[in-house]
Parts: sequence; C-alpha cells; structure tokens
Amino acid sequence: MKDVRPIRTPDDLEWALAEVEPYFDHPPQANSPEADRFDILSDLIEAYENRTVDLPAADPIDLLTFYMQTTGRSQADLAEVLGSRPRASEVLRRKRALTLDMINRIRQAWHIPADSLIAPYALVA
Repeated sequence: MKDVRPIRTPDDLEWALAEVEPYFDHPPQANSPEADRFDILSDLIEAYENRTVDLPAADPIDLLTFYMQTTGRSQADLAEVLGSRPRASEVLRRKRALTLDMINRIRQAWHIPADSLIAPYALVA
C-alpha cells in the first residue's frame, strides 16, 4: 500500500487530509487498493481527531432544532413525540427543560442519541 503512516502531529494530519481529499471528487473503486488506502487514512484521521480535538457539547435545543429542520420535522411532530403541543413549544422556546422521559421519547422516535440531549443548556425566564 502506497505511503500510509501514523498521524501524530498537526503536520501529519495536514498530509493525511491532503491525501484523502482527491478521493472525495473521484471515489476509488470498491475493494481496490486505493479504496483500502482511503479507509485506512480516514480511520487514522478520525482516531487522531478523537484524541486531540476537544469539541464542546452541542446545545441540546439547537441540536433538536437543527435535526427537525434537516429532516423536515415540525413542532407538531415534536408535540406528537412528547405528547403535548404546549410542552413542545415550551421546550423549543427554552421555557421548559427536557426531562429524562422526554429525552427517551425523542431517542426512541427519532434515533437521536440520548447523550446529545442531556448536556446542560440555559432556560429563559
């Protein structure tokens, strides 16, 4: 396999990203050495980023709103999951905190990981 090496530094990361970038425009043929190289480099990039990049937890309400927008869901759909239109409205307006029961319902209905919805966020008075 052509030139694959560990990613230990930001320079190594830049090299690996430059190596995989052409594959986005011209994907390698499945089960080819180039496809294997792409998979390995992608895994190495992900492992390096998981070790070195500390992303803050996303705001649960922002995440929920983004999910609803990108999947074409509405506040009425959230109300159906939560069992109440006023409750859905209060959650989205940050007047009511998500409870564990609400988080579990959303997780089951929409397959959003529960840990994404548990992070602290500010309510408005």
